[in-house]
Amino acid sequence: MFKGVFTAIVTPFNGGKIDEKALRKLIEFQIEKGVSGIVACGSTGESATLSFEEHIDVIRMAVEAASGKIKVIAGTGSNNTAEAVHLVKEAEKFKIDGHLQITPYYNKPTQEGLFMHFKTIAECCSKPVILYNVPSRTAVNILPDTVSRLAEIDNIAGIKEAGGSLEQAAQILRKVPEKFCMLSGDDALTLPVIAIGGTGVISTVSNIAPADMSLMADYALKGDFKQARKLNFKLLPLIQAMFIETNPIPVKKALNLMGFIENEIRLPLSEASGGAIFKIKAALKDYGILQ
Repeated sequence: MFKGVFTAIVTPFNGGKIDEKALRKLIEFQIEKGVSGIVACGSTGESATLSFEEHIDVIRMAVEAASGKIKVIAGTGSNNTAEAVHLVKEAEKFKIDGHLQITPYYNKPTQEGLFMHFKTIAECCSKPVILYNVPSRTAVNILPDTVSRLAEIDNIAGIKEAGGSLEQAAQILRKVPEKFCMLSGDDALTLPVIAIGGTGVISTVSNIAPADMSLMADYALKGDFKQARKLNFKLLPLIQAMFIETNPIPVKKALNLMGFIENEIRLPLSEASGGAIFKIKAALKDYGILQ
């Protein structure tokens, strides 16, 4: 069900408010360049700084802008299970295609707590759930045995694996049913994750290079690893530049330089430093995105 490149779309701001016009323009760009879908209100979308009303509004805007041409996965997670359930129910008032559910941050639940958290949420969903494992942000890791248990629940359809370990990714894929999808949560690991059985990526860099990310994933999914490697090597310096400071600081600056959005990010994140901007500009020019 979830295969290819899903862009973790940024949330553009203008004067402290969501810039709906810019968001629609970004999504139209993604559609034009052939991505499989977008994720609204993920980490790259600064979900942690959106109010509840803004969160739901961004999901609505994304669904309207996508207009059924690409899939829309809604980031509806929280470290409060009841709040996640509330977000899920509100998001399902719109025609989303699935939910992205992050591991609860700060609380540091046990593996049983993680299982019960996701099970409780899944029981309230009519749309498929993708688990989101990102220990570097949440301080908790969903272990392969826990993922295997969760994969037995009907509408838990896959995982965004951003643990940085190909060994753990392989252990998960070894334990789950074939229909359970794995999307890389690390742009630089997209190719190897697909090589071991993954189905694609939830990508940050595809905000600025959607066509090449989509083509690379497509080649890899078809088994043409020679062509996939060429694109992967081309993309790697750009990927590196998009993570020289905390995501989404670099990618928002890149989109600003490309003329898509205002250079605005919410505290506690700050705008890109001078040294970072120099490297971002250089990477965009080397790639041919900027003249």
